[in-house]
Amino acid sequence: MKPTKRVLVVDDYEPWRRFVCSTLQQRPELQVIGEVSDGSEAVRSAEELQPDLILLDIGLPTLNGIEAARRIRSLSPKSRILFLSENRSRDIADEALRAGGSGYVAKSDAKRELLLAVEAVLEGRRFVSTSLGQNLTDSTKEHSDDTDRREGLVAPSPLPNPETARRHEVGFYFDDELLVDHGAQFIGAALRSGNVAILLATAWHRDSIVAKLQAQGFDIGAAIERGRYIALDAAEALSMIMSDGKPDPVRFLQLIGVFIATAAETMKAAGGEHARVAIFGECVHLLWAQGNAEAAIRFEKLGNQLLSRYDIDILCAYSLGVQGGMDDNVFQRICAEHSAVHRREPGC
Repeated sequence: MKPTKRVLVVDDYEPWRRFVCSTLQQRPELQVIGEVSDGSEAVRSAEELQPDLILLDIGLPTLNGIEAARRIRSLSPKSRILFLSENRSRDIADEALRAGGSGYVAKSDAKRELLLAVEAVLEGRRFVSTSLGQNLTDSTKEHSDDTDRREGLVAPSPLPNPETARRHEVGFYFDDELLVDHGAQFIGAALRSGNVAILLATAWHRDSIVAKLQAQGFDIGAAIERGRYIALDAAEALSMIMSDGKPDPVRFLQLIGVFIATAAETMKAAGGEHARVAIFGECVHLLWAQGNAEAAIRFEKLGNQLLSRYDIDILCAYSLGVQGGMDDNVFQRICAEHSAVHRREPGC
């Protein structure tokens, strides 16, 4: 019988913690000794409990997972850390492993990889999620191939085809023109590929993006008639989704899901069997600008749930020009919910 391994689960989304714990229960030697929901508590619990393994999210309240890992390394040096994050950004994954992580699993891959990763990490091997392994820079691969094999590094599989992989990306823009330019590029690429585009934005941004698309030769009127372009007011959408200062999961999935499903059915009826839906939205920006960063992060997590249900691509937009910047911890937590991060500044 294998010796018992004590596990601490750290994630601020309770349904996800339930999934992780139920998955770990498939292995009788794995004992969950604690669940916590923020980074500072993770550090305190790690010092107190000295677990064998810590399953650690990156986008955490009070202290992001990467900084928590750095502190845990000195307070509980024998604990192995396995990061679980939806983020597939090369920079974020690099930093997580440099901070002391022994492994990194994308949440979308956890159903098939979590137990494999746990086993590898507990045996002293590094595990990198197959969907992002080749994104990692050489800075996290300090050993030669021979050393990697000797240390048991799990070899990453090829990245998914970028033409078919679902994306949830985020853009930080330091003036409105940069946001409009990138939004028009994103929407234009979807329309050019024969896909459906949904725009959730303020009135000025909606009008400006349409003007750019029309200047590029897109017939937006025809796209609207065919159900290939759907424009919604971000503030009105939020009014239908929010409850007690937080996005209601049921309302969110119902509202956005209806538009996605309707768009997909429209394209299917028109012969576009494999058409995708692209969503460019700034609801999250409005929440953050109102001082409700927690609601914005919860909104991002719900966006990841959409990816598990529909064949879609999402680009979330934050306009930083007026506020002049974003708190580092909030920035890290938002980045952690995305597969790629875009930062656009004037002159870049």
